[in-house]
Amino acid sequence: MSTKYNSNKMYPKVFDGYQKFKKIYSENKQFSGNIHEQNPEVMVVSCSDSRVDPAILFQCDPGEIFVIRNMANIIPPYENDNGHHGTSAGLEYGVCFLQVKHLIILGHSSCGGVKARVSNNMKHTDFINDWVNQINICDSIPNTDVDSHSKKSIIHSFNNCMTFPWINERVKSGQLYLHPWYLDISDTQLYQYNKNIDDFDKIEV
Repeated sequence: MSTKYNSNKMYPKVFDGYQKFKKIYSENKQFSGNIHEQNPEVMVVSCSDSRVDPAILFQCDPGEIFVIRNMANIIPPYENDNGHHGTSAGLEYGVCFLQVKHLIILGHSSCGGVKARVSNNMKHTDFINDWVNQINICDSIPNTDVDSHSKKSIIHSFNNCMTFPWINERVKSGQLYLHPWYLDISDTQLYQYNKNIDDFDKIEV
């Protein structure tokens, strides 16, 4: 049984892209080694922002990176309770079951989630306000400087990673490496947090 979609009722690029994807990957059999399982070495916690797609940014094929995306790329602190912890569940699966070797925390410039936090204008929302309120606001940074707040949020998520016992243990044993990164989408430049100077250095490749 199959369904014929009227592409005029949907964004045409979705179907055009799917046709290209199907042609490339079915002809080249690029899923042949990843049909029954995945073995990525890298996990990325990224923002849901439509301009920041890790697979496109890093030019990865299916099966190469394990990606968790949420609003403002927030990693909450470890909480072992009965709550619904989607991001934490993804972290546990990537670290404990896929046994990734690298965890990238990828923030970016002009982040709408961080802007929502500093503007404090989401109190009427069902979920957004509580979610972005996990971002610590630094009083010394003007609310208009959203990008600096974004960088501080990456550092906060980086520190929260170490509250997860199975991340902490693997980092200390050298089994897992954490990479707090910031993408300036205006010029596509990546930066990495340097703990020694408490600031972000440009990544040269």
